[in-house]
Amino acid sequence: MASLYTRKSKNIRKTWILFSVFLIIVIGLGWIFSQAYGSPAILWFAVIFSTLMSFLSYWYSDKIVISLSRAKPVTIETAPELYRVLENLTITAGLPMPKIYLVPDRAPNAFATGRDPEHATVAVTEGLLLKLDRTELEGVLAHEMSHIGNRDMLVGTVVVVLVGFISILADIFIRSVFWGGAGSRNDRGNAGAILFLSGFILSILAPIAATLIQLAISRRREFLADVSGAMLTRYPEGLASALEKISADPTPMRTATATTAHLWLADPFKDKRKTPWWQRLLMTHPPIGERIKILRDLAI
Repeated sequence: MASLYTRKSKNIRKTWILFSVFLIIVIGLGWIFSQAYGSPAILWFAVIFSTLMSFLSYWYSDKIVISLSRAKPVTIETAPELYRVLENLTITAGLPMPKIYLVPDRAPNAFATGRDPEHATVAVTEGLLLKLDRTELEGVLAHEMSHIGNRDMLVGTVVVVLVGFISILADIFIRSVFWGGAGSRNDRGNAGAILFLSGFILSILAPIAATLIQLAISRRREFLADVSGAMLTRYPEGLASALEKISADPTPMRTATATTAHLWLADPFKDKRKTPWWQRLLMTHPPIGERIKILRDLAI
């Protein structure tokens, strides 16, 4: 099944190009902030802190997510159907068998986490096992295995780190204004005032723009995982039907948080009224209706 992920390298390459541009922007913002405030030490502190956070998030992100969702490990003895379906998919996809966890939540949903296919984890809710049939469960698990095969988890980690870095720089700069930073710029005249004002405006807009980029990448990866999952099972209707049931289910999720929302198969805070374009910008997932239509078009 190597052909299933023939576009993986291309997608990863494009993503890293985006990250390189993103990093250049971060360095540029850092330079403006440090020049406006006149204290390079603040930028160095932010760089060191973000590097430390990136190291921790890379090595321990899966454990953190599992802990937040209160998931418990399962085996073939405790969940035989779940285990066998996932095992068959890993063999078909040519991927290592991930760890399996069960989330104590009645709402149907699932997610995958981990830094690479060799250290991947798939978690499903109790509601998913109760409310989906075998073909729908297979579609959901194929979607999550596609995230693993496409290395979306690494993408998510890097984007989170970059967005966090920008937010740290912006927060430091804004706080500096209230600590007397503006007064120290008076001796630079108009140029200093313009530089400081530019830095202040960028410190407000940069985290917003970075978050929108993060959400856009997340939505794009969901479309890719849907299509890859349908190719893996060769039955797009399985995932389409599962998405319909998950979308229609009224049970609220009690284990999801804003931090982990983008990891789930479907938006855990789904709102049927989210249709205006300005609301779609803030969605962690593409609209369920669009995803279902694309899947069913594949079957034609």
